[in-house]
Amino acid sequence: MDRAELGAFLRSRRERIGPADVGLPLGPRRRTPGLRREEVAALAFISTEYYARLEQARAPRPSREVLAGLTRALRLTEAERDHLHRLAGAPPSPAPGPPREVRQSILDLVHRLPGAAAFVTSATLEVLAWNDLAAALMEDFSALPRRDRNLARRAFLGPRPEDRRLYGVSDAAAFARHVAHRLRTAAVRYPDDPEVTGLIRELLDGSEEFARLWAAREVAEPTVRKTFRHPLVGPVTVDCDALELTDRDQQVVIYTAVPGSSSEQALRLLAVIGTQRMTTPG
Repeated sequence: MDRAELGAFLRSRRERIGPADVGLPLGPRRRTPGLRREEVAALAFISTEYYARLEQARAPRPSREVLAGLTRALRLTEAERDHLHRLAGAPPSPAPGPPREVRQSILDLVHRLPGAAAFVTSATLEVLAWNDLAAALMEDFSALPRRDRNLARRAFLGPRPEDRRLYGVSDAAAFARHVAHRLRTAAVRYPDDPEVTGLIRELLDGSEEFARLWAAREVAEPTVRKTFRHPLVGPVTVDCDALELTDRDQQVVIYTAVPGSSSEQALRLLAVIGTQRMTTPG
């Protein structure tokens, strides 16, 4: 525990928050910036004396309950919360489940790639965000309930219209191995999350292939180039790049075609067609 740095960090966070930010009156005699110590203590449900000792580097190590109260009272971001825990010598507890909120900057990035099909997946392969070209190439995710936007379910449980497994991609078997590996990693990171454990149980019960891959414990990565068999424009070969968002345990997946190729022309056509004429789900 770094008492001096912990105290300085708490003081800096306290001084940046005004009373109005937490619903307190400004008052006529406020001379110091930010909140008073007693106000932070009240918001965190701890004694003023104990909070003062924390800022003065004289207090014993705070409990996780105290740290949670301080996080709430000081309106800390996720990164600041983790920093507070480390200063207190109590590494932050793992997130209860895979984060699903996508940063606005990532959403903007995905929609600023008109020539590429781009989407964001969670640690459990749920599609969280996508652009129009991704919807046209794969399927209109906005028309699906949340549970059906999961690529792990799609890979192992279907549906498979016209025998087109996973949108007819050429690397379906390799992707299935990758899915099993990704879900095993998610199970380690989020052992108590019911959605993670429920998804894995559903796949184990519903797919012999998944059960076999799960037992094999292979470490596999998806291929970097694949071909979609699209029902309207035919084969579309794309390069696949995945950007890791480690702070959210998410991936940005980007599909691009070789410039000047027939696949690039097919993507341009899909950008015009969109999902309006997609009468065949897949």
